[in-house]
Amino acid sequence: MPKKKNSSFESSIHVYRAMQRMTQQELADKVGVSRQTIIQLERNRYNPSLLLAHDIADVFEVPIEQIFTFKRINQDVEA
Repeated sequence: MPKKKNSSFESSIHVYRAMQRMTQQELADKVGVSRQTIIQLERNRYNPSLLLAHDIADVFEVPIEQIFTFKRINQDVEA
């Protein structure tokens, strides 16, 4: 039975990193995750916890909504 997916998100982390000339590793170190996690976030392949999203927004001194765009969708995905 297909599972309903109600929302998705897109990340602008790479844009904010570029503006501050920050590497993926530097951001990862600041928020306490691996560089691979930052890579997956930038590719929109990983949903961050609310705490991680907040920590990333704090690093760039912007609201969470400026870095992560959440969208409502209604599509069936295979479980």
